Amino acid sequence: MSRLIATVLMVGYLRPAPGTWGSLAALPLAWGLVWLAGPHGLAIGALSVFALGLWATAEMTRGGADHDPSEIVIDEVAGQWIALLPVAYGAAHAGIDPVRLWPGWLAALLLFRLFDIWKPGPVGWADRRGDALGVMLDDVIAGLLAAIGVGALAWLAHSVLGA
Repeated sequence: MSRLIATVLMVGYLRPAPGTWGSLAALPLAWGLVWLAGPHGLAIGALSVFALGLWATAEMTRGGADHDPSEIVIDEVAGQWIALLPVAYGAAHAGIDPVRLWPGWLAALLLFRLFDIWKPGPVGWADRRGDALGVMLDDVIAGLLAAIGVGALAWLAHSVLGA
């Protein structure tokens, strides 16, 4: 069970770039959560996936030399969902279908992948922990940075550019 959760039903075994595959798999799952339960459902989902991912990652890496195997992508799901929160809440606030904010979805994906790969500041700190919490936490922090970037881009597009 821990392997299925940690690899997001084996998506983590796709090559190349399993982290990107994990982030892409997170998008339709996020849309489904938003459709079923609104932006609060996505927020609760991100917290739940973090907790479940922490357990699954600890189980899958227990006794192994590699604390962050590339096939573990549940952390990407948690981080990607956090990055999408401004889009989900923005769509709910405007009373529109979240898919209409597709540029925000794209920005969330690209910014999250950028921060997850680049690992600036606190993202790198979390990654260097060398434990299951670090595996999950670096993507949560990357997701938070991406969410800030998505919010800034939305403000720029809607307030400054008038789009």
